Amino acid sequence: MATTITMPKKDDQEPEPPKIDQHRPTLRRFRLQVDRQTKSSFDTMAEADAKGRAIKKQYPIVQVSIYDAEKSQQTLL
Repeated sequence: MATTITMPKKDDQEPEPPKIDQHRPTLRRFRLQVDRQTKSSFDTMAEADAKGRAIKKQYPIVQVSIYDAEKSQQTLL
């Protein structure tokens, strides 16, 4: 004797939009990397340098660097 399984009908509701933290960030020219992982990107070197030095001051054990995507050059802080 075979048993039939019926699935419940789905609601006609719209799916939830993705959470803000689930999208990929826009990559700009200067990318701030902590332990070789890109954390954020900036339009100017000064902005990336300031943020990188703040991270390095708070967490001196991690490796903080700034990657210049246009010149393919990496600067350690």
